[in-house]
Amino acid sequence: MKVILFGATGMIGQGVLNECLRDERVEQVLAVGRSSLGIENPKLRELVQPDPTDLSAIAGELPEFDACFFCLGVSSVGMKEDAYRRITYDLALQAGRTLAAANPKLTFIYVSGQGTDSTEQGRSMWARVKGKTENDLLALPFQAYMFRPGFVQPMDGVISKTPLYRAAYAVTGPLIPLFKRLAPNAVNDNREIGRAMIAVAASGSDTRVLTPREINARANS
Repeated sequence: MKVILFGATGMIGQGVLNECLRDERVEQVLAVGRSSLGIENPKLRELVQPDPTDLSAIAGELPEFDACFFCLGVSSVGMKEDAYRRITYDLALQAGRTLAAANPKLTFIYVSGQGTDSTEQGRSMWARVKGKTENDLLALPFQAYMFRPGFVQPMDGVISKTPLYRAAYAVTGPLIPLFKRLAPNAVNDNREIGRAMIAVAASGSDTRVLTPREINARANS
């Protein structure tokens, strides 16, 4: 399959990219972002530009892609709702609408988060915004799936770009193996998320919103 990947420089996106480059089912990865990844691989192409959701430069190629893995996002810590919405909702929907119009057969997988509010009415700002993003992506005319990972363990030397997360991992890192044994369905590592995305893109899923347990199950299917 041919895959478009948004957010390949992030903690989850790096794990997804690594799995795509390893997996024989993935023929090509087009990484779209604001900066180059600085790596070379015969399966990897890059589209580097200020607006990562502007796909006009490859409009004629969009029907050739089988899947889009949307891992682009930011932490809501310290952000006001309008700013968080512009990054979280607007970018995802802009990319989703463009891809759905060009290729209704495409599989679009969006990285959301455990605790997302599908009612869009709760007190948690990030959960409301993520909920609306999920709902509106699911309404588009392609095969959309929402991934809601739990605590994400970075693998393969990947480091989060968010200072708060880096500090948290520095403290909790040694405890993650124990936590994973005690609560295996509350933890996903970025390798598992990548493998699960490829599995869902290849053969679909019975549910459109995947929990940490379901992500782990698909990663190992």
